[in-house]
Amino acid sequence: MKFGIIAGNGRFPVLALETARKEGHECVAFAIREEAAPEVEKAAARSHWISLGDLTRLIDLCHEEGITQIMMAGQVKHTKIFSAIRPDWRLAKLLAAVATKNTDSLIGAVQKVLSDEGVNLVDSTLLLKSLLAPEGAITKRRLDSGELRDAEYGRRIAHVLASMDLGQSVAIADRACVALEAMEGTDAMLRRAASLVEGKPLRLVKASSRRRHLLFDVPVIGPGTIDVMVETGTTALVVDAGRTLMLDREILVDKANAAKIAIAGMGALEKQ
Repeated sequence: MKFGIIAGNGRFPVLALETARKEGHECVAFAIREEAAPEVEKAAARSHWISLGDLTRLIDLCHEEGITQIMMAGQVKHTKIFSAIRPDWRLAKLLAAVATKNTDSLIGAVQKVLSDEGVNLVDSTLLLKSLLAPEGAITKRRLDSGELRDAEYGRRIAHVLASMDLGQSVAIADRACVALEAMEGTDAMLRRAASLVEGKPLRLVKASSRRRHLLFDVPVIGPGTIDVMVETGTTALVVDAGRTLMLDREILVDKANAAKIAIAGMGALEKQ
């Protein structure tokens, strides 16, 4: 099959493109100039570099390439909305029309524009289902009783946060919510939390939105997540099973095991 991939930052788009090639799919990368890594070009059948504001050019390129299915892979920092990037006329019109500039509103509006042009947004994890976090213990060390209590408490908060489209992660210490993620991202949130607890161990809880689809804003963890956890004294990580991508999983788990960090995937909150 032929896919387009809108490539943001991180390893996600590169892994998606490499997997597509191995499986015999033709993938064209639309690499976000302000975000994507040069490796995207090597992994794609063809690549086009576009600015974050170039919605019209994205649509024109999809038509030229014969792309009718496109997926989003990799993060685009939400703070870019408030940067000096200049939207083209189509994106400017879209931004003026949305009631709120959160992820659901913005991407939902882009999805509608693409659909009207015959380009359908598809599941971001379509090519990487094997990288979704399983349910249960992922590392050698399991959550201890204190970590489990913090995780259960943190999940309730994190899912409310995600359902409001504000962020995906919370930092918990001794059944108290220390920090909530917003635009700054998980790493910055953890560092902020560590500055507040005076050495008390933190637990990181990452939740996905309760929307049924995985078209965008899929939670992602990778080896870098573990590095920041070690730096901030975070002893456990809990994610939504089946809805969180684990990039470079073997390296991630090896790092966590070496640091005696516990990672677990948990099922739908309603089951808890």
